[in-house]
Amino acid sequence: MADVMLAAPMLTTSDGRPLKAALAMAQRRAKWRAFLLVLPLLAFVILTFIVPIIKMLERSVYHEGFSSSAPSLDAWFASNPPSGDIPEAAYVALVSDLRLMQKEKTAGLAGARINYTVPGTISVFKSAARGAEALQPPFKDAMISSNPFWGQPEMWVAMRNASSPWTSDFYMVSTDLKRTADNGLMRVEPEQRIYIYLFVKTFVLSLVITVFCLLLAFPIAHLLAVLPMAKANLLMILVLLPFWTSLLVRTSSWIALLQEQGVINDLMVWLGVLGDDGRVRMIYNQTGTLIVMTHILLPFMVLPLYSVMKVIPPSYARAARSLGATSWTTFRRIYLPQTIPGIAAGSLLVFILAVGYYITPALVGGADGQLISNLISFHMTKANWSMAAALAAILLAAVLILYWLYDQLIGIDRLKLG
Repeated sequence: MADVMLAAPMLTTSDGRPLKAALAMAQRRAKWRAFLLVLPLLAFVILTFIVPIIKMLERSVYHEGFSSSAPSLDAWFASNPPSGDIPEAAYVALVSDLRLMQKEKTAGLAGARINYTVPGTISVFKSAARGAEALQPPFKDAMISSNPFWGQPEMWVAMRNASSPWTSDFYMVSTDLKRTADNGLMRVEPEQRIYIYLFVKTFVLSLVITVFCLLLAFPIAHLLAVLPMAKANLLMILVLLPFWTSLLVRTSSWIALLQEQGVINDLMVWLGVLGDDGRVRMIYNQTGTLIVMTHILLPFMVLPLYSVMKVIPPSYARAARSLGATSWTTFRRIYLPQTIPGIAAGSLLVFILAVGYYITPALVGGADGQLISNLISFHMTKANWSMAAALAAILLAAVLILYWLYDQLIGIDRLKLG
């Protein structure tokens, strides 16, 4: 007897469409509606975050100050490989470009580009451009006699590298390196090594501030988590109160407290702890930066810790104590491991904010308490956009590495920010 295969009836919607196709279309419509809802936010993030970062990265490797001002030298460099001796033809091209710079008033721009790698060349270019019209052949002897700079191999190496607007020179300078006469790399003189020192100083101070915030915030967050709701809410208001006050006002208040003739020094003199001639200098140095930034960033550590501690069941600690564990053992083996996501999230947040802070070190740090962010601001105010962009890009790379380490050690999915 032959088996009879019965086809299952096709399920359809009320209007006769196959149910499977109708469900697929409904899912596509739901996805499009969700996408359209987040589209304004996505556009805002792209325009205000992604695009500026891309432009910053581009600016850090692009500078046409010299290449656009010296077309003759650019052409000569393109057709002649590097050699030990600079011939007369190169100086002919140089004089031609200097005359063009004087005519178009671009000598300062070209000199500023070379000045990044060979300091002191802005005035050299301006002076040479002013006197270029009066020079007579042979131009090589005339240029070198007017200023020995023009005979230095480092000068020609710098101009060759600047003949292309795309360059890595700004990252080279940002890491305290310079080019040698044979186009190699070497460290600058010890008295000129400021960038690596400031990077290290910034990360070390940020780490110290993070540790201070953790030590202060841990008991505060624990108290918030165990207090009755009414008292906890009052304490939370005190924690959040700094957010309702201007950052400038808070920083100015610390200046009034910490200066040598300030409230704290006056109080210690009145109590006899210090003599009037032995007042402690707590402002316009690293001490002031540490104190004020710890105070300002403390809430950013308290909130992640509180969000984790609040959901830790008290019964865990009671069970450990009932089994004979001491208070220290209960804290170390039961309570502390459960707070690790909050500790990691708060530390990450505080450290990243401290690394990029500008206003507080600028106001209370003085010359001793400045961070790399202040140097970035300095270059921006001097219109050294490429140098500022390179420093900012290095800082961005360090932060991204920090995020990667957090993801490897803790897991980004366990991030608890409150």
